Amino acid sequence: MAAGALAAAGRRVVVCEAKPSPARKFLMAGKSGLNLTRDEPLAAFLAQYDAGWLAPILADFGPGEVMDWARGLGQEVFTGSSGRVFPVAMKASPLLRAWLSRLAAAGVELRTRWRWAGFEDAGFAFDTPHGRQVLHPAVTILALGGASWPRLGSDAAWVPWLAARGVAIAPFRPANMGFTVDWSDHMARHFGAPVKGVALVAGGQRERGEFVLSARGIEGGGVYAVSRAVREGAALTLDLAPDRSLSEVTGRLAKGSGKETMANWLRKALKLDPVKIALLQEWGRPLPKGDRLARLVKALPVRHGGPRPIAEAISSAGGIAQEALTEALELRALPGVFAAGEMLDWEAPTGGYLLTACLATGLLAGRAASGYGAAAP
Repeated sequence: MAAGALAAAGRRVVVCEAKPSPARKFLMAGKSGLNLTRDEPLAAFLAQYDAGWLAPILADFGPGEVMDWARGLGQEVFTGSSGRVFPVAMKASPLLRAWLSRLAAAGVELRTRWRWAGFEDAGFAFDTPHGRQVLHPAVTILALGGASWPRLGSDAAWVPWLAARGVAIAPFRPANMGFTVDWSDHMARHFGAPVKGVALVAGGQRERGEFVLSARGIEGGGVYAVSRAVREGAALTLDLAPDRSLSEVTGRLAKGSGKETMANWLRKALKLDPVKIALLQEWGRPLPKGDRLARLVKALPVRHGGPRPIAEAISSAGGIAQEALTEALELRALPGVFAAGEMLDWEAPTGGYLLTACLATGLLAGRAASGYGAAAP
């Protein structure tokens, strides 16, 4: 986005990419369907971000503009029942190919396997296939990612280099992540099973969604939606019967199990599936009776060992602090250097919010940088 804005302003643009090919995290995001943005009122959209300073940036380039941008690259989009917006092709690769072709036609030069290695005096040093190279650009935009999925390129290696130049950086933490669970042996048969038709409650937040059990713990969209609150210390509970009131659940359990096994009784009385029953037995044992069992069905405490490692997280919180940036995303400590994307300190849930903010901040940085030192190419 930044390169396109610079090229449109007539600047000569070189994109230095550390990997053998660009946009690897973008492609990964499209493996299960590229969720570009969210089709919802702007106020509701902005409420999903923890950084109010993003509001004017997203108001300028928000969901509607993202959809128009994709269409401009020949990729028609559609809105799913949840409000999520996808390209009709679903995959990221057709959009990426069209995007790279547009940039190449605009004169943008892409240098792959050029890994930034920090500063060298006033220049930017790179490790390249041709050895050490030092560039002295008129203006620089950093779009280096956060600290999640480091094998795709966002390894946060840049943090000490910017910190040494006086840039304030908030510590990175996992975001949109799963949680570790030390399961009992009997849970192994449920690994890979989705947990559907539940509500996850953390702090004042209640989210309907589904998640998956794995040998490492719990992960998936429902968990990611409440992950920030849980990471910050809120207790996590599951409502295993979110469409039934506590009084209804209590009434259905009032007769007791009789000669039925506990599993069969819960299945018949509440229509709980095997994985829900397994979770109830795992986190509620020994299972109480009567009213206490009903309350457990409606608020089952999730016993977990904290977030999974940041390398496994969908995204990361932390990064370059707001006070280190101008409104145009220029680093106050490094005039002529701008930053965009996930390396900035903001957080949002999955569902198109992450990608939209990356696109929007990239565009703003590119537009702002295009006017910096305009006499130079």
